[in-house]
Amino acid sequence: MTDEQLSELVSKISKEIFGKEFRHKACFNKRLRSTGGRYMLRTHIIEINPLVLEKHGMKELIGVIKHELCHYHLHIEAKGYKHRDADFRQLLKQTDSPRFCSTLVEPKRQPRTKVYMYKCSKCGLLYRRKIRVNTHKFKCGKCFGDLVLSSSKKI
Repeated sequence: MTDEQLSELVSKISKEIFGKEFRHKACFNKRLRSTGGRYMLRTHIIEINPLVLEKHGMKELIGVIKHELCHYHLHIEAKGYKHRDADFRQLLKQTDSPRFCSTLVEPKRQPRTKVYMYKCSKCGLLYRRKIRVNTHKFKCGKCFGDLVLSSSKKI
């Protein structure tokens, strides 16, 4: 889908659902990462993340467009256009627009960390550390005994 086709779709949805004209521009923005779209207050441009169409299809794209049009029309009419405003929430319900878009970015997996277990040779106290400790330099905090590496494992 091109930017021109997107602008036509936005105009069509605006006329059919809101009964109002969309007189500005709509375009795709590949730089959007975690959001489905955004409405620019100063320029009145609606930007849509192309991943919405690729990952979730036309139904989700129409939902994002309706959401951004709620921002657009309320801002043009000088009403509450922010997510927390009652006018915005009411218009979302009237137009059956989604409040949030489906997730676009997979959550990053945390790398597995290595854990080192040290045991005091005098009192038997166990120490758990994520960073390796120099056993010649550091002693037990309770009895000042020597530390011995008992195990290291990934968690």
